[in-house]
Amino acid sequence: MKKLLALLLCGCLSIAALTGCGNSSSKENVVYVYNWGEYLDPETLELFEQETGIKVIYDEFETNEIMYPKVEAGSSAYDVICPSDYMVNKMIENDLLQEINYDHIPNAKANIGADYYRTARDFDPDNKYCIPYCWGTVGILYNKTMVDEPVTSWSILWDEKYAGEILMQDSVRDAFMVALMMKGYSCNTLDEKELREATDLLIAQKPLVQAYVIDQVRDKMIGGEAALGVIYSGEAIFTQRENPDLEYVIPEEGSNVWIDGWVIPKNAPNVENAEKFINFMCRDDIALMNFEYITYSTPNVAAQALIEDEEIRNSKIAFPDLSQYDNLEAFKYLGTEGDALYNKLWKEAMSN
Repeated sequence: MKKLLALLLCGCLSIAALTGCGNSSSKENVVYVYNWGEYLDPETLELFEQETGIKVIYDEFETNEIMYPKVEAGSSAYDVICPSDYMVNKMIENDLLQEINYDHIPNAKANIGADYYRTARDFDPDNKYCIPYCWGTVGILYNKTMVDEPVTSWSILWDEKYAGEILMQDSVRDAFMVALMMKGYSCNTLDEKELREATDLLIAQKPLVQAYVIDQVRDKMIGGEAALGVIYSGEAIFTQRENPDLEYVIPEEGSNVWIDGWVIPKNAPNVENAEKFINFMCRDDIALMNFEYITYSTPNVAAQALIEDEEIRNSKIAFPDLSQYDNLEAFKYLGTEGDALYNKLWKEAMSN
């Protein structure tokens, strides 16, 4: 998952009589939710409890890779989980999810934009298992006082005049995405020749990179400590509020578009309550509350229309017109061998 705030808090969030993890077979009127840290407005959980009488047992995870084995092992029976695109793909392949009954979640049909469902088909081909919750792009954030030419291509991250002023993501898939897309390749490629070219590019770039970071991109760019950084669009919105000299672009070669979404595991003990929870989160006013709390873009077009700040409502960073792009690609699960190949090449790139 592509979120700064998800790294700030770990463990369980105490909201409404929180106890342990969602592994109970209790007959109480509850819903067990497993989500990223700080990834919704806590007030929305209180409102859900008040309106439905359903108690929310809410746990948090830091990464998809921490969440997945817990769910796969079946040691904790959650009702609702919010994985990222490629992890949804993996969970589908391993038969861990049940199909969504949209008749029981009418707000998902009414309020989530068609463009986002189309994008989600990259990892959930028939939109059977996942309802989009948050989304965004990956692009270049640059400081207009430190970069004196138009930023249109990923190739600027290899420009020697910005040596020591470039921030890259300390992430296997994100780093390879940049190099692969710059070469015109898919960010999901398993072609070893294409991956070798991308690895060589990353090795060549390494002397120019100030740091490989994740959440620090935001702080370093706000503080003027670097000229260029690879960043997630949700973070870019925040950085521009803090430093008006910063600008965000999606490079012309294309980029990753990511989606996190609600899913219901096959072993969910409270399916009806899960459907009520997801339907509530898809309500326009609730989706707006969550957007304003976390700043990551909402695919809820009804909520978008309620945003009072016209600049944000019309922001090309927060809400680019996806129909205008034909080179944005969601990450897919690459399989065990594919993951191992990427990790091997990433280790090679970082050790040179």
